[in-house]
Amino acid sequence: MHEPRLQSEPRGGVPDVIDTVEGFNDACDELAAASGSLAADAERASGFRYGHEDWLVQFKREGVGIFLFDPIALTAAGADWGRFNRAVGDATWIIHDAMMDLPGFAQIGMTPQRLFDTEMAARMLGLSRFGLAAVTERYLGITLAKEHSAADWSYRPLPRDWRNYAALDVELLIELERKMRADLKASGKEEWAEEEFRHILAEGTSGKPRHVHPVPWLRISRITMLKGDRRALAVARALWTKRDELASQHDIAPTLLLSDQAIIEAALKKPHNAREFRAIRSLNERVRIQTGSEQDKMFERYAPIQRAIKPSVWKHEIQEALALPESELPVMPSSPDKDGAEANAPKSMRVWSTRHPKRAETLKKARRALNQIAEDTSTPADVLLKPQILKNLCWTDNPERRDVAEFLTRQGARDWQVRLIAASLSHAIV
Repeated sequence: MHEPRLQSEPRGGVPDVIDTVEGFNDACDELAAASGSLAADAERASGFRYGHEDWLVQFKREGVGIFLFDPIALTAAGADWGRFNRAVGDATWIIHDAMMDLPGFAQIGMTPQRLFDTEMAARMLGLSRFGLAAVTERYLGITLAKEHSAADWSYRPLPRDWRNYAALDVELLIELERKMRADLKASGKEEWAEEEFRHILAEGTSGKPRHVHPVPWLRISRITMLKGDRRALAVARALWTKRDELASQHDIAPTLLLSDQAIIEAALKKPHNAREFRAIRSLNERVRIQTGSEQDKMFERYAPIQRAIKPSVWKHEIQEALALPESELPVMPSSPDKDGAEANAPKSMRVWSTRHPKRAETLKKARRALNQIAEDTSTPADVLLKPQILKNLCWTDNPERRDVAEFLTRQGARDWQVRLIAASLSHAIV
């Protein structure tokens, strides 16, 4: 097997960022004159900014070069994104891991009509590695120079090597689509993929928030260390809430103001006086992230904001939490353990095996049936059906009474999945 060759720059050169209405309109005219699919990608400033908006969007269409748009500047200048939508029409948008980018495109005002998701195609085709770099190596024999994935994309002006990185993300997608579509057709999975792409497109452009935790502060890393200590949970909740408020106000990533580790440490130690508070260094020093790379300079741009938030802010929140009456202290929610047909089954297999061995045995049989279909079709089991849906199906003492096809559909399985697996699962859980 030949070693993949490195592509360090786009074949048409490194484009500039378009941030004026005039430049935007010219780009729309060029895209309208081109044909075929539209390669698309976006860059955010996660880890630096509070929000998740796109700071750069990239496009390529056959017959024209790569376009880098600054959506923040263009929207502020009055760019008409409807003009962009009309320019690309009903072209298929090629995106790698589309659920990451579609919500941002929709927020800007873009309205893709059709989709080809190269990551989903790679998963459906049974590839063990489905990152963009791995897929381009597999299909095109090319490895991409990828060095700035964690950059602060809100920085302006964007350095040339960052623009190069962004352009490479769309450079090869059109060629990838052709080859992967041929493989999907040859393996009899083209219709499955199209249905999956339609589902992803609908979900990604629906405007619904993704993965919103019902109790956001419980997403603090290692929060389970505080389980059973309601006073510690109160401290963690207070610090998280204040951190989130300040981060939103100053448009900075929350963890650049106070780390999750610092929150947990403060919650465990519960400092009651100034001396105990000063002893927790992470509450008294600004967050410094040092990677030993150029990225350190990006983090330092936020030092003035960090310095503006004094340690006394955290001290006040801790004191308020420690003074709460027992009736106002939070409680860690318990794991679900319901018998209802629509109960969301627990993820922990320990709960299954220790409390519900009969259900655990049913789940084992269902998994064996699903894994056999996965092997027969060379498709990963988690692509055939989300593991949580399978657990939900078996989370009752009488799963054989269910109409499996109806249940799977109600849980969000696509028609192709239901047609392929419902009969085998019905037989397995009897």
